[in-house]
Amino acid sequence: MKTPPKSARPSEEQEEESGPLEIVISGEFGESCTEIYEKILEVPPGGECTLFFDSPGGSSYAAIGLVSLLKLRKIEATGYVIGECSSAAIWPFAACKKRYVTPWSVLLFHPMRWQSEENIPVTEAAEWVRHYAHLNSEMDEMLAGLFKAKPELIAQWTHPGRFVTGTELAETGLAELIELF
Repeated sequence: MKTPPKSARPSEEQEEESGPLEIVISGEFGESCTEIYEKILEVPPGGECTLFFDSPGGSSYAAIGLVSLLKLRKIEATGYVIGECSSAAIWPFAACKKRYVTPWSVLLFHPMRWQSEENIPVTEAAEWVRHYAHLNSEMDEMLAGLFKAKPELIAQWTHPGRFVTGTELAETGLAELIELF
């Protein structure tokens, strides 16, 4: 790849003025996360970015990938829930160093779910059940660790499942409430 002439490259001063890279995390996690991964890779290791969340969640593995990428690259992310941040989307939000919600933000905490549209042998289904039971337990612990919260609080919301408003989340100290009006 050819390097642009020095005059065409933004100066450090211009980059500072533009602020951290802003990334929107919306829709269901899955194959669409490839674009989010690429945007996060644009943030220099140890750099800052701002993540805006409006997602119902989706693939647990995609969420784990986003958390891992943020942590491995030591990215100082600031997260804003601008709508919904539910299910697996909560994990990368919890990985943010600074977290903000509005009174209208909503987060659905629930145990991991597994479903398959395929016909699979009973032995494979049994292995998936074993794996998901283990992963579900690990993810609750990871979520509590990312939020720096007591596991009992996360378990209270996750089992059997609960919608938590931005105001409620802020009252626990896990995020800061911002008023828009």
